[in-house]
Amino acid sequence: MGVRVAVAGASGYAGGELLRLIATHPDLELGPVTAKSNAGAAVTGLHPHLTGLAGRTFEPTEPARLAAADLVFLALQHEESAAIAARLPADVAVIDLSASFRLADPGDWATFYSGGHAGRWVYGLPELPGARDQIRAARQVAAPGCHASAVILALAPLLAAGLADPADIVVVSASGTSGAGRTPSQELLATEVMGSMSPYKVGGVHRHTPEIEQALGEATGTRPTVSFTPLLAPMPRGILATCTARLRPGGPPADPRQVLAAGYAGEPFVQVLPEGRWPAVAATLGSNTVHLQAAADAHAGRAVVVAALDNLVKGAAGQAIQIANLMLGLPETAGLSVNGVAP
Repeated sequence: MGVRVAVAGASGYAGGELLRLIATHPDLELGPVTAKSNAGAAVTGLHPHLTGLAGRTFEPTEPARLAAADLVFLALQHEESAAIAARLPADVAVIDLSASFRLADPGDWATFYSGGHAGRWVYGLPELPGARDQIRAARQVAAPGCHASAVILALAPLLAAGLADPADIVVVSASGTSGAGRTPSQELLATEVMGSMSPYKVGGVHRHTPEIEQALGEATGTRPTVSFTPLLAPMPRGILATCTARLRPGGPPADPRQVLAAGYAGEPFVQVLPEGRWPAVAATLGSNTVHLQAAADAHAGRAVVVAALDNLVKGAAGQAIQIANLMLGLPETAGLSVNGVAP
C-alpha cells in the first residue's frame, strides 16, 4: 500500500495531469478524487486518456472526505483553495497549486487578486537554494505558477552570481491554452487561437509578476524589477520564456551559460542544453524537465536566457508530485520522467 493522496479539482487540466502521474507513481495510492460542478461525472468522461480510472467518478469537494488522505493536492481556483485549506485538519499534508499561499505581502495580494490574503506557505520550487530542506520540513507547500517556474529558474543563477542587473529584467513568455484552464471562453476557441499569437495582461498587471520578483529576490538577495509580458500561443500546452537582463557594468566576466550549468549541476529536472541548441517546447512535453540555454548579447549588453517547460507538468502537476516526494521522504524523482514525448 502506498501513501494515500487526494486530488481536489481533479476535473481540470492540472487535476487530470495529477491523476495521470499518480496512477503510475510507485509509492502513491489514489484516494478521493473530487470536483465541484463535475461531481458525479465519470472521470473518463472528462479525461478519456485515463483508461485506468474507468469506473471512478468525481466526488463533491468536501474537506472531511479529503481529510481521509495522508496528503491532499488542491488544484482549485484561489478563492476555493484557501477556503478548503482552512477546513482541513492540521495533520494532513497539503500542496496547493493555486496562487492562494504564494505571496508574502498582503499589498501585492490585494493588487493582483480578489478576496482576503490567506497567508504565506513554503514556496515549492525545489531547485532554489535551501528550498528542499524547507519543503521536507513543511506540512503545507505552495506550488509555483507555470510562467513563474520558467522565469525564476532561468534567472536565479545569473542574479546570484552578480552577472545581471536585477533592476533591468524583461521577460516575454508564451503559454499554451491549457494555462487558462477548462472554462469555455471566446478568446480560447480554436478558431481564435490557431494561426495566431496575442499578448494579454500587458503592462505589469499579470499575476505572476510579484511572485517572480519575490522568489528571485529571496533566492538571490537582490531587489529585482521585472517587466513581464505573457503571450497566448497556438498550442495546447507548454511555456517558452525569453528572459533578458542587463549585464552589470564591471561585473564578473562570466559566460551566462556556464553560470547556469554550474548553478544546476546535478539537478535532475533542469537541463542546460549543449552550446548552440536552444529550447523548444515540444521537447519538454510530458516531462518534468525545464530546458535552458543562455548567451551574452554583447551588442545590447544583455544576458539572454530562454526556458521551455510543460506548463501542466513542471509548471503544475509534475512539480506538485516532486514536492510531495520531498515532503513524504520519497526519492525526489519517483513517478516523474525527465524525457519528453515526441513528435
